[in-house]
Amino acid sequence: MRPVRLMKVFVTRRIPAEGRVALARAADCEVEQWDSDEPIPAKELERGVAGAHGLLCLLSDCVDKRILDAAGANLKVISTMSAGFDHLALDEIKKRGIRVGYTPDVLTDTTAELAVSLLLTTCRRLPEAIEEVKNGGWTSWKPLWLCGYGLTQSTVGIIGLGRIGQAIARRLKPFGVQRFLYTGRQPRPEEAAEFQAEFVSTPELAAQSDFIVVACSLTPATEGLCNKDFFQKMKETAVFINISRGDVVNQDDLYQALASGKIAAAGLDVTSPEPLPTNHPLLTLKNCVILPHIGSATHRTRNTMSLLAANNLLAGLRGEPMPSELKL
Repeated sequence: MRPVRLMKVFVTRRIPAEGRVALARAADCEVEQWDSDEPIPAKELERGVAGAHGLLCLLSDCVDKRILDAAGANLKVISTMSAGFDHLALDEIKKRGIRVGYTPDVLTDTTAELAVSLLLTTCRRLPEAIEEVKNGGWTSWKPLWLCGYGLTQSTVGIIGLGRIGQAIARRLKPFGVQRFLYTGRQPRPEEAAEFQAEFVSTPELAAQSDFIVVACSLTPATEGLCNKDFFQKMKETAVFINISRGDVVNQDDLYQALASGKIAAAGLDVTSPEPLPTNHPLLTLKNCVILPHIGSATHRTRNTMSLLAANNLLAGLRGEPMPSELKL
């Protein structure tokens, strides 16, 4: 009897326990993992993926033609532990007949929670307030000190009323938001009805909103969407939040808008590049709150993402329907 040939799987990082256990239990796979919490160097990725049948990667791993060439003809499945897939060379992947799994739905609520948290942190100037407590700046209660902006009777504009955009609106509505606006590729009347949200052009949204939340995908159409012209149209009292992808925003233009007082404040969970260099001008501004891309960072969500990524990979290797496959 001939021994069963195991399928090689390469995992580009340590992943949460549920996904790791699912892969370990797969008797038909031989799993190799980059055993670190830090990103795998490109040369190590090329070495690790060579001859692999399946690749489980993260959004910080650039899977381009060079990596696909290094993998060779065995590669049948790429499973990314992320909702986004702009780090994958999809045209090249499609050309080679490789299936792709991703994890879109399981992080929606967690990311929406973070978006609301970031919005409130930014508009109510919480980092500044915490710092004043620590450095002795809190001398007395002062009527005009550390005043920010509230959501009650406000207009909120959402760029991208997809799953996450809707989840954000759903959480903001009870704060007393008076009006929701949204923009995107096309109107979404069924989804918008829950919030009585109005579909407007991007310039209109910029001009009319008190709070703007960017929740769209990164595409050629959205790259650099929030630029100098966009910020110039915003109210001077408006707050800008980005939880989508860093490249949707021209960060130089955002810096100028914040530093000059053209807009009130910004909160970013995503930047370009990631991590943002510690000497970046945005980090010098008190009215800019920057987080290290933690939108999905709860124990439950990250475990769920890792399990879905593992199950996508295993299903693809076995020629079965994936729980969540990106149709190319």
